[in-house]
Amino acid sequence: MEGRVKSQFWRYVTVLLFFFAILDTSSAVTHYSILEEMEEGSVVANLASDLGLDVKTLSRRQMRLDIRSNKKYLDVNKETGELFILEKMDREYLCSGKTATCFIKMEVILENPVRMFNIEIEITDINDNAPKFWRDTIRLDISESTSAGERFSLSNAVDPDIGPNSIKTYYLSESEHFDIEIQTGRDGSKFADLILKKSLDREKQASHNLILTAVDGGVPARSGTASIIVRVLDTNDNAPQFDNDSYNINLTENAPIGSLVVKLNATDKDEGSNSNIIYSYSLYTSEKTQQTFSLNPDNGEIRVK
Repeated sequence: MEGRVKSQFWRYVTVLLFFFAILDTSSAVTHYSILEEMEEGSVVANLASDLGLDVKTLSRRQMRLDIRSNKKYLDVNKETGELFILEKMDREYLCSGKTATCFIKMEVILENPVRMFNIEIEITDINDNAPKFWRDTIRLDISESTSAGERFSLSNAVDPDIGPNSIKTYYLSESEHFDIEIQTGRDGSKFADLILKKSLDREKQASHNLILTAVDGGVPARSGTASIIVRVLDTNDNAPQFDNDSYNINLTENAPIGSLVVKLNATDKDEGSNSNIIYSYSLYTSEKTQQTFSLNPDNGEIRVK
């Protein structure tokens, strides 16, 4: 009984050794690096040559790829062993986010005897994306009383590309009142602050239209733009002005009560409530005059009282 158990054990060990003998699996990883967006049909490498395989046996050994992804972007020519592009690869789609590296991993499998090779394809970035702002139009309200030197945050642009192909700098269209200052975030991202370099005057210019341009570091460089619309908010920095500095009026005595003496007209360059005008006598107007003539606070009419 004991002898039969030993015989079965050694038969089992023999079968395992035979299995591992035919399953010659390579643990080394063969690495290739290719650019994203390579044309369909482009040859990446000759696996037969790189892996030391006999080209004449590839067809018989049913060479194939086992790709660890949802979609098959590469394939192998079973006659020549060439690894080629089956479909264009977009690095930003395959590896979302600004990851430093992007890989497609696969296994090359052959039959009779069984062999497996680990293949790693690194997809490197090209400058195939232009910077883009989250908002095409950036609107700001700035009071005309704001002091020069004040800064305002702007929406930054994004670029799916990485490294030198990501956003490098920003430019602002020529402006007498505004400039930008480039900032760098902890993650290396670039953004711009709008700087007020000269005080605003709403009465001279009520709005300012600027163009902000983001440029990446690719060759050739790509860019994206956003419109900045600055609305200047009013402050009560203007006094009302009459049409004339003085009015000379001839009026006959015994003029009927209610007779129009003059209709004054004053204007204010401010807007909203800051432009509302109320007419009234000054403190220097004699009491006798105020008793003789009435002044309408709303329309500026002076009549005989």
